[in-house]
Amino acid sequence: MTTRPVLLTGASGALGRQLTRALAAEGLTLRLTDIAPFPDPIPEGASFTRADIEDGVAILRLAEGCGTILHFGGVSVERPFEEVIGPNIRGLYHVYEAARREGARVVFASSNHAIGFHEREETLDADCQFRPDGYYGLAKAYGELMGRLYWDKHGVENVNLRIGSSFPEPIDARMLSTWLSYADLCRLVLRCTLAERTGHAVIWGASDNSRTWWRRDHRGRIGWAPADTADVFAGQLAGKVSGNPVAERYQGGGFCAMEYSRKAPSPSDPLAD
Repeated sequence: MTTRPVLLTGASGALGRQLTRALAAEGLTLRLTDIAPFPDPIPEGASFTRADIEDGVAILRLAEGCGTILHFGGVSVERPFEEVIGPNIRGLYHVYEAARREGARVVFASSNHAIGFHEREETLDADCQFRPDGYYGLAKAYGELMGRLYWDKHGVENVNLRIGSSFPEPIDARMLSTWLSYADLCRLVLRCTLAERTGHAVIWGASDNSRTWWRRDHRGRIGWAPADTADVFAGQLAGKVSGNPVAERYQGGGFCAMEYSRKAPSPSDPLAD
């Protein structure tokens, strides 16, 4: 069991609140932060400080003495570039600088949108090519590369959780492939925090879904396997699709279709991809 405090950014968000409850129940000492107030009672062993991750001094202070930084802060959906660049690029840099100074591990909430323009017929390993489906996904790809840099250059351990769709239940056919239950998420983050060594790791954040598009990753390093599955929802969701041909072609779904202006490529075109 880690004895050093754990810093959680984005604590007031949906996933941050789930992690706060689960990790506090495991006895971890939590420092919570978000730009928004924390809406729930603060658990025993936790404290909350309202701060902006673009404030590098604030992040350095919050990280003092921490052994792990769970970075779940920032813009969490597709937004214009100018809205993404501050929290998701500059904020990420502040997190990694704090981790470097404290000798802390970073657990980064990456996203399937870093690889969203891979087609659904593909089955991907964690070392697949980045194909972001928007500015949000681009920032997540950048975040994974920053983890690579800080591991290679400074020895900062980091685990990049390429989260699929983490909701109470899957809500459409796509999520039969991408769903990550809250319970599996919390167990995954706990194992990332407690693992003896991780190096630079990438793990698909998805439950044990038979329709998955994703396979090999570094989960063996932390001793995690998902316990839940979207398969039990297949009967009610298998036909629930968007009707948008771009969204249904690519793994990133609706994010790929946002502001999509490319002429549909012909299968006979050698440059179709």
